[in-house]
Amino acid sequence: MTQNAFRRVSFLALAAVLLAVPGALHAYAADKTPAPAATPAVDTPPPDRAAAYYHFGLAHMYEEMATNSGRQDYATRAIEEYKLALNADPSSPYLNNGLAQLYFGTGRVRDAILAAQDMIKKDPNDLEAHKLLGRIYLRSLGENQNAEQQKMLDLSIGEYTRITQLQPNDIEGHLLLGQLYILNHDTAKAKDEFVAAQKIDPNNEDVAINLARLYSDSGENKRAVEVLKAVPPEDRSAKISYTLGAMYDQQKDTKEAISAYRDAVDEEPENPDAQRALALDLLNDNQLDASLKVFQDLSASSPQDEQAYVKIAEIQRRKGQYQDALTTLKKARSLASKEGMLEVDFNEALVQDSLGHYDDAATLLKKLLAETEQPHYSEGERSNRGLFLDRLANVYREENHTPEAIATYQQMIALGGDYSQRGYEGEGDAYRDAREYDKATAVAREAAAKYPKDASIQLMLALQLVDTGKAEEGIKLEEAQKGNASDHEVQMGLAQIYLRLRRFKEASEQLDLAEKSSTRPEDKIFLLFLRGSVEERQKHYDAAEGYFKQILAIDPNNILTLNYYGYMLADRGVQLDDALHMIQKAVQLDPQNYAYLDSLGWVYFKMGQYTLAEDNLRRASERMGTDPTVHDHLGELYEKTGRLKQAAEQWQISLHEYEKTSPSDTEPGDVNKVQKKLEIAKVKLAKGNQASTATKE
Repeated sequence: MTQNAFRRVSFLALAAVLLAVPGALHAYAADKTPAPAATPAVDTPPPDRAAAYYHFGLAHMYEEMATNSGRQDYATRAIEEYKLALNADPSSPYLNNGLAQLYFGTGRVRDAILAAQDMIKKDPNDLEAHKLLGRIYLRSLGENQNAEQQKMLDLSIGEYTRITQLQPNDIEGHLLLGQLYILNHDTAKAKDEFVAAQKIDPNNEDVAINLARLYSDSGENKRAVEVLKAVPPEDRSAKISYTLGAMYDQQKDTKEAISAYRDAVDEEPENPDAQRALALDLLNDNQLDASLKVFQDLSASSPQDEQAYVKIAEIQRRKGQYQDALTTLKKARSLASKEGMLEVDFNEALVQDSLGHYDDAATLLKKLLAETEQPHYSEGERSNRGLFLDRLANVYREENHTPEAIATYQQMIALGGDYSQRGYEGEGDAYRDAREYDKATAVAREAAAKYPKDASIQLMLALQLVDTGKAEEGIKLEEAQKGNASDHEVQMGLAQIYLRLRRFKEASEQLDLAEKSSTRPEDKIFLLFLRGSVEERQKHYDAAEGYFKQILAIDPNNILTLNYYGYMLADRGVQLDDALHMIQKAVQLDPQNYAYLDSLGWVYFKMGQYTLAEDNLRRASERMGTDPTVHDHLGELYEKTGRLKQAAEQWQISLHEYEKTSPSDTEPGDVNKVQKKLEIAKVKLAKGNQASTATKE
């Protein structure tokens, strides 16, 4: 074939490229970018743009073929044609950029860098060359470690700084540069870039989200929310609403978070992340039915999502639908990964515990502990293990298996850190449940010696000393914490001590002092709770009610207040519907808590619903057999329903438990009231026996 014939065939192939992808070819044909000024060599020939155009067309064709087929030989041919095109028109920025981009696209990074750097030498303001270098350094940033990674980060920052100088209204450039500054731990410069982008387009969602995250990471959560809320509602995307919900979550503002997540779901009904976040917050807000609906929608759209089934089972458990919960967990188990199986087993253990199947619950929890045991634990693994141990210890306490509970808490102590503190507290509580106060004190002393600067541990010992008749020693120990804790913490600790000692005036004085420094919401709530307790213990019920109402206005799900306030009303036989609503809510939040079950049983008793009362009081007694109040309540129920003998038995047990109970855990006159009820019951039983004997005779 002659050379002319070859050229005709090649031009036929090139014509096909022109028809298929004219954009790039026309772009080169239209490229009139002047070459940078230079002193030309005497023998420099003028550019042959026709030849360059021809070779560029072939280069582009081979580049397309390489992209479509993945064949490296086509990429090599494309590079060769680019070089031929550059031989014909060596000063063309368009061709130089095309070759550099091709080097980068085919993995010849070093050649791409050299080509881009050569372009910048010829023209320092070559925007495309700077962008290419920026992309190369960005990709290299994720592929290198340590010092080399820092070098790539510095180079990336340098290129994107130049890009934003050359293209100051490019939002993407400012955002990317801001993110690079965050990686470089330079939040001030990152903020400058995000603010610059915000000035270009105040309603741009990526700008708002990046700036909000920067504020959030700096601890300025309120400013983060303000940035997102500044975007007009009609311009907010699901992404902005979702991020706004996350910011509210960080502020523990569940109500606002729910509202934001609802907006995100309304915008994108099939967005699983928004659905899950909304459902979780509804669950945390105790909106069980609403949360269940969203999780059911999520499981319908993502039927392989075992997490949705686990949460549905949790809601069913909290609603008392235990068999439904077990069925749902069976479905989750069929889908769960190895890691997901841990959560399924844990939730099944909670259901079995709620059903009173303590051995089954303990078996599942011990299985979890065996499967996750390791010589060393990551923080996440320690957290899981601490949770499993804590729940297993609670099961043992519910079974009155104190030695097993103690051994489990000692495993928590061995985890160290906060888990160690929780282990000591649990060990002390287990001994208190068993009325082994000397051992509880020994545990508190051991913990206090191990953590001499931990104010909460020292308070644990101080309260234990108070409960065992060493009030002044306990007070002095707490007063001595002023070096380890803030004045506020010490004042709150002393208030608790004086409350247990029924020195109400001194307790109130400490609360007055602490109120001045109660700035956090949780501090204010606890202070109000103690004030309410001080008033209730003195039978100042109206004043106590005022404090409890203030708490629930701030936190409608405050579980301690729901139970305390509800029980206070129920015990007096007033506002029983309100009392029932509050206590039911507390039981939903913590179905395993025997004290809440006792309160629920007691309010049902006061309402005359004796079957429901018995069910809950018996469950409370099964979970904590050493509480004299629970046995007293059962005695009242049995007497009311004509089972006087069983009533007398319960009151006898109640008196036996009172004998072992610390005076600080009882109210004056409680023992005498039970004693009187038992004596009356015995007289009635004796008369009944006499009448029965006389009838037989």
